Amino acid sequence: MTTIDPNSAQAALFEKLGLTQQSDAQKANSDKLGQSDFLKLMTTQLQNQDPFAPMDNGDFIAQMAQFSTVTGIQEMNSSIGKLVEEFDQARIATASNLLGHSVLVPGNIGRADENGELHGVLDLPDSTILTQLTYRDADTNAELYMEDLGPRSAGLVGFKWSDIPEEILEGNKRVKIEALIDTGSGPEQLSPSIYSKVISASVGSGETKQVLLNVEDYGDLDVSSAVNFR
Repeated sequence: MTTIDPNSAQAALFEKLGLTQQSDAQKANSDKLGQSDFLKLMTTQLQNQDPFAPMDNGDFIAQMAQFSTVTGIQEMNSSIGKLVEEFDQARIATASNLLGHSVLVPGNIGRADENGELHGVLDLPDSTILTQLTYRDADTNAELYMEDLGPRSAGLVGFKWSDIPEEILEGNKRVKIEALIDTGSGPEQLSPSIYSKVISASVGSGETKQVLLNVEDYGDLDVSSAVNFR
């Protein structure tokens, strides 16, 4: 019985298609058929089919449908890739617009802004009978100022220290908040959020290309978490 060398048969097929056999390195770098390769294979299939048993029209249409689907997916992937690039550029542009502004950061350390004011927000879990703020020097822990906000309803409460004396204007301040909850559970210490200045913006490494804001006293912050700024 005559045997057929699969290598020579494959070489003959590539030669008839006008293609050159790829080396192992080329095969490793490319394992996909392009549009021209697909069309050449289909044309060769039609030319070499049995004239007494031609390919069924349904099979031919199915192959064309598969080709159209693959092409559509490739084009969609390309479009999505372009959208991702444009989205990254938009995020970087948004981050750049925040330079010089202040973003709300969870924490109790802050410093006066260009207007000589320190702003923050407090999230009260329940109504309070008494809400007291104490500002201290972050380095020496010396008490600088105390303010009573009085009774407050549950939810977000904004606060600010707007008349900071000039002699203590510079330097970091630590904000301590004590609240007497309406439930009668006694005084509690609560954690505020402070508006802090955005110093710079950068793009992180890795596939996600995370856009980061460098915030004064707090370091890098994901731009997506900067939901409130002034």
